This record gives sequence, structure tokens and C-alpha cells, in this order.
Amino acid sequence: MNGVTGRMGYRQHLVRSILALREQGGLDLGDGQVLWPEPVLVGRREPALRALAERHGLTEWSTDLDAVLADDSIDIYFDAQVTSARVAALTKAIAAGKHVYTEKPTAGDLAGALELARLAQEKGIRHGVVQDKLFLPGLRKLKRLIDGGFFGEILSVRGEFGYWVFEGDWQEAQRPSWNYRAEDGGGIVVDMFPHWEYVLHELFGRVTSVTAAVATHVPRRWDERGKPYEATADDAAYGIFQLAGGAIAQINSSWAVRVHRDELVEFQVDGTHGSAVAGLRGCRIQHRAATPKPVWNPDIPATEPFREQWQEVPDNAEFDNGFKAQWELFLRHVVLGEPYHWDLLAGARGVQLAELGLRSAAEGRRIEVPEVAL
Repeated sequence: MNGVTGRMGYRQHLVRSILALREQGGLDLGDGQVLWPEPVLVGRREPALRALAERHGLTEWSTDLDAVLADDSIDIYFDAQVTSARVAALTKAIAAGKHVYTEKPTAGDLAGALELARLAQEKGIRHGVVQDKLFLPGLRKLKRLIDGGFFGEILSVRGEFGYWVFEGDWQEAQRPSWNYRAEDGGGIVVDMFPHWEYVLHELFGRVTSVTAAVATHVPRRWDERGKPYEATADDAAYGIFQLAGGAIAQINSSWAVRVHRDELVEFQVDGTHGSAVAGLRGCRIQHRAATPKPVWNPDIPATEPFREQWQEVPDNAEFDNGFKAQWELFLRHVVLGEPYHWDLLAGARGVQLAELGLRSAAEGRRIEVPEVAL
């Protein structure tokens, strides 16, 4: 597990996924078989790795990635490093014959992402890319609505994501400074458009074109040492995505917005038969039979309790941590060969959408999104 000293790698992948699997006694594979994950922590900072291992009672850690990849007892390489370091490490892991599971984006450009997919296919290893938002309770409820025909014809999707990331001078920033340096692989388009690709693709249809505008709203920030620096990457992106089948998606992504919604990300889906608003956990619906008839009148205060006119979708199931749920599927894929389609080619689609989104913003025009293939 490379990169677990970082926030996401540590909290979601190590603690809430792998260590959580160990706490529950391993992963039940059926027929009396139980898979017990034994993590080997890899990183550049020896003191951080040692402290992390001691904190959780782990014994295996190393700053020597090459030595770890040469160990025949290790089956899977996982990568949660900064984006700029990912391709080289994944390439080494594939060459060593390890199955690979990785955070996204998988590469800095489409050519690099496709090359990783090609290498993995030629080597015959199993590979997966984290697409965690598909496993969030709110989006799983949304998928249930789609599968049940609740919406009729889906007309549009509107997404709002983001929060205010402090500049780092008078309050500590919630995100690492490399996120705001394009030369280090930063930028909200590179970070979030791969998410929007798989969410839209899996739930509503393949993205066939993108129109985007990007901005660096906060051009000056302070890094982890309190040193000021110029932000060279975009911190906000406003995208319009045409989907196969005719629906249109509009998604705003921003680290320079203050939250006035129930969750940090929300998607409103409008269809001929009903609408829904889904977040990380919750999902509310309004069916056409229960849709009120608002009348536009700017001369009087609004009297309709609009939020109260929506119905909460029940859980009807227990939802585990989304990262852990996908880890379980990938481990079953590696050990049992069960189907798994969130692979490096799927990851390449996300890289492609980010690349074309930035191109759209630079050229000020709509860009077609061709299907990717090896």
C-alpha cells in the first residue's frame, strides 16, 4: 500500500477498508474460505511509516518500493500517491506481475492511462481503479430509483460539489498544497472530472461531449510550512456534459464556494415522471403525481415550503463504507475471478474527460468525447 501516509490513503483505504476487514475477521469468500489482508506500508518518509505501523500494530513497512515489488509473497500493489508519481510506480508493479489497484487519476494524460491499461492486459494481471462514489448510500439509492423506472425519461442532471478550502495563512488549509500547483498534477478538473465521468457513465450514460470553463479563484495560498505560493492550477470548474441518450448534465466543482446545501456533493435528477436529489448519504424524491404547481409572482413572499414537499428515500439496506465495499469486490476479483469492470480502461475514460475538459476551457468550445479503446 503506497501512499497511506496521505489523508485519503490512510483514512479511507488503510483504516476504513483494510484494517476494517481485519477487525471483522477477514473477508468471507464463502465455502469456509476467509481472506486475511496483510498490508505492507510503503512510502518515502520512514518516521511517518514507522509511527503509522506502530499505531495500528502492523509490522510490515518499507521505504524501498523496488524491494517490496520483488517480494513474491506480495500479490497486490495499491497506489494512493500524488498523481505525478503514479504512472512510474504502477508501471513497475505491473512489470513485477502484481495485481494493481489504484486511486485516480491513473495518469497525467490519456496516452499514459491507456499505456497502463495496455501493459496490464499484456501482463495478464488483474487491475482496478477506485470509483468510490458509486458505492455511496445516496448514489446507491439513486441507482435503485433508476433501475426501478422511477424517473421515466431522464432529462437532466445537475451536480454541485465543493466547499471553501482555506488559503492557509490565517487558517490551515484542508487540502495539500500540491493540489493547487499544475506542475505537481494539481487542479480540480484533474481531481474531479474522473469522478464525474464514472458517475455519469454508470448511472445515466456515456459522456459524448464536454463544455467547460475553469478558474483559479484564489491565486495566492500558503503551503504546509506557512510559505506563500502562487496557485497555478484551477480551483473551480463549471462543466456541461452531453450524455448518450440525450440527457444533459451540468456539474459545478469548486474549492472556493461556501456550502449552502445539505451535503458537500448533491445531484438533482429530473425526469418526466419524477425528480430526485441525492447526496453522499441521503436521497429525496418528488413524483409527478405529488408535484405542486408553483406560480411565479415576484411581488409577494414565497409561501410554498419547497423542501418539505420532497419525500426521503428509505435505506432498505445496510450501507458499508464505499471504499471498503469496492475493496471487497476487488479482492474477490483477484482471488475468485469474479467479474469486475472498474479497471484501468475505465480509469482512462476519467483521465480523458479531464484532459478534454481542460482543452474545452482553453479553446472556449464544445469538445466531442470519443470512446476509448486499447
